[in-house]
Amino acid sequence: MTTRPLAADPELIRIGNCSGFYGDRFSAMREMLTGGELDVLTGDYLAELTMLILGRDRMKDPARGYAKTFLRQMRECLALALERDVRIVVNAGGLNPAGLAAELRELAGELGVSPKIAHVEGDDLTSRAAELGLGQPLTANAYLGAWGIVECLRADADVVVTGRVTDASLAAGPAAAHFGWGREDHDRLAGAVVAGHVVECGAQATGGNYSFFTEIDDLTHPGFPIAEIRRDGSSVITKHPGTGGAVTPDTVTAQLVYEIQDARYAGPDVTTRLDTVELAQEGPDRVRISGVAGEPPPSTLKVGLNTLGGHRNEMSFVLTGLDVEAKAELAREQLESHLAERPAELTWTLARLDRPDAETQEEASAILRCVVRDDDPDVVGRAFSGIAVELALASYPGFSLTSVPGNASPYGDFSSGQVDAGQVPHVAVLPDGTRVGIPPAARTRELEELPEPELPAPPPDGPTARRPLGEVVAARSGDKGGDANIGVWVRTDEQWRWLVHALTSTTVREMLPEAAELPITRTALPKLRAVNFVIGGILGRGAAYRARFDPQAKGLGEWLRSRGIDLPEALVEEESR
Repeated sequence: MTTRPLAADPELIRIGNCSGFYGDRFSAMREMLTGGELDVLTGDYLAELTMLILGRDRMKDPARGYAKTFLRQMRECLALALERDVRIVVNAGGLNPAGLAAELRELAGELGVSPKIAHVEGDDLTSRAAELGLGQPLTANAYLGAWGIVECLRADADVVVTGRVTDASLAAGPAAAHFGWGREDHDRLAGAVVAGHVVECGAQATGGNYSFFTEIDDLTHPGFPIAEIRRDGSSVITKHPGTGGAVTPDTVTAQLVYEIQDARYAGPDVTTRLDTVELAQEGPDRVRISGVAGEPPPSTLKVGLNTLGGHRNEMSFVLTGLDVEAKAELAREQLESHLAERPAELTWTLARLDRPDAETQEEASAILRCVVRDDDPDVVGRAFSGIAVELALASYPGFSLTSVPGNASPYGDFSSGQVDAGQVPHVAVLPDGTRVGIPPAARTRELEELPEPELPAPPPDGPTARRPLGEVVAARSGDKGGDANIGVWVRTDEQWRWLVHALTSTTVREMLPEAAELPITRTALPKLRAVNFVIGGILGRGAAYRARFDPQAKGLGEWLRSRGIDLPEALVEEESR
């Protein structure tokens, strides 16, 4: 146990979140500190794409590589957090947690306060990537777990800064420190991981990016989530009173199925069984999570790898009125015929946003997008974009572009690898400078595919109507490297009986033609009335590669919901009630 308890209640710890990504609502930290009771405030600033951004920052200045926004937030809120005795645990250290910790100490001196600041390091494997068989990336960071955070909090740290840890570790660490859990408390740790996974993306758990958003009374300024974690690992997800948004089993499910692979949610400390999660509405804006089972973690750690893939550029042509296909073909032929050197990659996409007999010019227009990539920035720089402009008076009728010519910009590739956990140093640097090594899990279990869960019998045949899937089904989608996941779920048992038999990988392939040739895996989660699909390779080489106009697949689930399917009329009537 810590010298100074993290929470006044020995059976409960309140862990809030104030950031779901680097660029989230700046005022959220102050709002969470002043809005109600809180013991720990976490912030998730890192994503796969963010690590590339920080890697480029570090190339320009080795002293950087951390989330600068967090420093600005702490200038406003450090004294307030100390006054309210709220611990701060964030992964804003990025590629340089020691550097951010040093900056915080300097800031504290300017503010006239004396917080105990600790940090966690060891995840950065960039200098050892080649010897570990990971190539020569710009960044290589292992996903560490919660136990470095635990050591820092047990040493009474007021602020803990980490680099790349699993997002849920930001909540699991404080819970384990407060309750004195051990490394073998897998069920309790798994419960905290689920709570951490729900709150890690901020307002996505309180109504943000929620399919049935029109049912929420006030989404103008949704509150950020809080996980009230109990000693047995169960939790309640809630938010500060009087804040916007909502916390319901559906908003929590939306986050639970976000960016997952299958029913085994593997981490460095525990493999969490998502098929055991049970949700229940406990009261207004209060959802209880219980029943979570955990297993020993695998013996390896995931490593996120970012490389500079080359340079890219794009130009978009506006095609208005009649003969859109012919206009697009002329633009393609002209631009490609004028290229002095063909880029390594050149792709065209025609978005038929136009409609016949449109009442506005914009509604009568389609967009033809040309994207080029090459190792040589000159090949895809103004040598490319300038040609598009030169066609202005010699091409299709109504020629216009959405932007002026510009230079190429670098893009990144994301991939992941695995290394033996024993090869990764995990070090907690305590407030007094003491360095504590964190050993890997002593007991491990390699991942294996789970058998298909028991499913309900399909509903009896009845009349159907061709309707959008989203009239009954909710969805949340996101990126996992070059893959994307779509988690879908329904709200009643009768809807579940239909969904789990009607929505197969084959059905999804038919409904999303862009995924027709890609591998799709399906996982059923009966206790959540949910099915998760992972579409392999739909994002190319990751979000920074920008293979699609929606490079992080945030709208993929909503596209699926908009597609037509034969819906039983009884289910539509049930939903309307």
